[in-house]
Amino acid sequence: MTQTLEKTQLDEFEKLLEESFSQSHSVADIVEGSVMKKEAEGYLISVKGGKTEAFLPNKEISSQDTPEELEIGDVKEFYVLKEENDEEGMVLSLKRLAFAQAWAQLNDAKNQGDTILAKVVSIVKGGVLVDVADLKGFIPSSQLRTGTPFEGLVDTKIEVKVLEADPKKNKLILSQRQAVAEQRDQVVDNILSELQEDQVVKGEVVRIADFGAFVDINGIDGLLPISEISWSRIKHPSDVISLGETIEVKIIKIDNELKRISLSLKRMGEDPWQQIEGQFNEGQVITGTVNKVTGFGAFINIFPGVEALLPVSEMSDSNVNPFNQYKVGDSVEVLIKKFTPQEHRIALSVKDINKDAE
Repeated sequence: MTQTLEKTQLDEFEKLLEESFSQSHSVADIVEGSVMKKEAEGYLISVKGGKTEAFLPNKEISSQDTPEELEIGDVKEFYVLKEENDEEGMVLSLKRLAFAQAWAQLNDAKNQGDTILAKVVSIVKGGVLVDVADLKGFIPSSQLRTGTPFEGLVDTKIEVKVLEADPKKNKLILSQRQAVAEQRDQVVDNILSELQEDQVVKGEVVRIADFGAFVDINGIDGLLPISEISWSRIKHPSDVISLGETIEVKIIKIDNELKRISLSLKRMGEDPWQQIEGQFNEGQVITGTVNKVTGFGAFINIFPGVEALLPVSEMSDSNVNPFNQYKVGDSVEVLIKKFTPQEHRIALSVKDINKDAE
């Protein structure tokens, strides 16, 4: 019984001893080793914790065509290129050490939430490719401040946050949007305190959506609604403005509680509704252009930036389908039935023209 116990304790001791001298190293780990022997294809390296000597191929010594000579006994740090197994020893690399260190720095940046600088090198499907410390990273479109890549981004340097840094998968995912959001939180109060309603400011169009655009005003994004882009009806903001464009806008509202600003581009020019006062009268027959057709009527452009409504009930004495009656771009003669420009309302009629003719 005593001998059996002693054998068990001896086996456990040998196991612990073996574990103390044998540590598992994974791909992309940084290990320290000493140069033991030079061979035709490379060097044998003694790595602490390795079961056998590791191998450093000549092609993994340097990126240069002629690799440098290593001295026997040199102690260096190496990048684990291939893990050790029961059949083969560990394979190491010196030239990939800089990349490994870059990956380590990126991982630290991710864990600490640091902002880093990245250079946009190309636009690809779903986002952009960037260069960070000679590593290629990817920013998905959803993580771009603009929401959509555009040519003006190429060759520019932008601040980003690290979302994922996995050297084993060679996967580096970044976010510009998170970096911008953090910066905004830091400066928004100071910037808002320097702005006033009705102030004219310059800004860069940084994002375009169906409902409007976001314009960078001194580091924070102001909303430019589609209704404030042009006095004329537009289908999409991109009909008038483009990503990366610098424009002058007027601040129409500052919400200090929500820390938001609303902008207007159309109010940089004269209000066309004020321009038409005195130019038109009720009962006047004019010619306009159909801008839009709906189930309840048609919108007619009678002056640049001014639309008037021709209700379906005023199109004809009989019931008509407005979509059969008119199409966008048609030129139509109409009578001004009600004219209230101060309320931005003008009502038109076609059937009353026919009555007057009778």
